[in-house]
Amino acid sequence: MIKQTLIGLVVAMTPMLAAAHSKSEETTPADGATVPDVPELSMRFDDPMRIISVTLTSPDGNVKIERETGMDPTTEFRAMPLEELAPGSYRFDWRGMALDGHPMQGSFSFTVVQ
Repeated sequence: MIKQTLIGLVVAMTPMLAAAHSKSEETTPADGATVPDVPELSMRFDDPMRIISVTLTSPDGNVKIERETGMDPTTEFRAMPLEELAPGSYRFDWRGMALDGHPMQGSFSFTVVQ
């Protein structure tokens, strides 16, 4: 009986727990996109997120970027590559903290062509 009650509580709370975390709704460039250039990198969230760290990598290693968005919670994060990105595949990884205190992370990838 207790086991069934606990299972019922977990099932009932799952939608609330899933809704409590901020999620990335849109990225620039879009995940999987092929683009001619990348003047900025951005992410939009459904709830404010404190972005703690970001990394842009290519097959040759890390690419230098400059954050435009500070460390305050925000619904839109922006950064710019310090140099024009050469043709190739790139991956943007991020780590953050949702307003409810939960650590979050994600990534998106894109390809630059001439």
